[in-house]
Amino acid sequence: MKTPCLFAAVLFGISIGVNSPRAQTPSDKPVVRLDPALDQLVSPDAGLEIVKSDFGFTEGVVWVARGRSGYLLLSDMYANVIYKLTPDGEVSLYLDHSGYTGYDIWRVGMPQPDPDRENKFFMIGSNGLALDGQGRLLIATWSGRSIDRMENNGTRSILADRYEGKRFGGTNDLVVKKDGAIYFTDGFGGMRARDKDRSKELDFAGIFMLKDGKVTLAIKDIPTPNGLAFSPDEKYLYANGSQMRYVRRYDVQPDDTLTNSQIFIDMNGDKARGITDGMKVDTKGNLYESGPGGIWIVSPEARHLGTILVPELVANLVFGDADYKTLYIAARTSVYKVRVNTPGLRP
Repeated sequence: MKTPCLFAAVLFGISIGVNSPRAQTPSDKPVVRLDPALDQLVSPDAGLEIVKSDFGFTEGVVWVARGRSGYLLLSDMYANVIYKLTPDGEVSLYLDHSGYTGYDIWRVGMPQPDPDRENKFFMIGSNGLALDGQGRLLIATWSGRSIDRMENNGTRSILADRYEGKRFGGTNDLVVKKDGAIYFTDGFGGMRARDKDRSKELDFAGIFMLKDGKVTLAIKDIPTPNGLAFSPDEKYLYANGSQMRYVRRYDVQPDDTLTNSQIFIDMNGDKARGITDGMKVDTKGNLYESGPGGIWIVSPEARHLGTILVPELVANLVFGDADYKTLYIAARTSVYKVRVNTPGLRP
């Protein structure tokens, strides 16, 4: 569905225009091997390429397969739009007002001091994206404080915006289990004053589950929950701690509840810039996790096998192309890609 408007067209020009900051040139050797097992996953000479730069703040990248090809959908949180991006770098507007759907934009969205710009920007757009079992786009609207779905007829539905009658504060990321259960994270980032905002209704952040039309609280032991991913067999759910820079792992029970919370990996020993934001899992169960310096590749046994260095702060990532062996990386103003040897999980 394409719903362009003047507001989005102006922001489209701001986000993609020639006056936007440029991405840095990727390193000639971005793959840092810490364990020989990494060679089976990513070749030592794999190169990092820019697909498209000059966005505002990229997030929520998802691969949409179309026959032997496909395209990416990604959120731009500054511009409040979802873009369609082809593997060869052609960009077009997919959906405007993807996050906050009103017009009083001066009261919503977390302020973001941007070291690459001389101004403070507000994150009013959508955040995480995912596809359900029918290929419909699911949207964590962040400043919209809901989980939305794009229907096959082009309309947009709100699936969830409250827990026990209280509005969410900033839906962040989401993942869909094969049985249709949707897990998503929520915090305070969709509001201008975060946890001090007068519009706050929930007093905590958490991981929630939407199943059979009902929202339940799955877990709330992460103060700033962020990205989510399942193991290939869906026996485990991984969740990011965001600025706390760790990943927790939970056992997934037959009724889809979560138990046995434990720290999977803590990245605070590395002083490079970067947080645990987005992550994906390959077919062998390895995590590709945003972290200090770029993307950490972590084995199912929590061994840090190596890092793909990225010149901008990584927000999210997804496997794509026909063989799911291209890793697409949403990193602030740019989308990068790198070829890998082991395919990622298909949605």
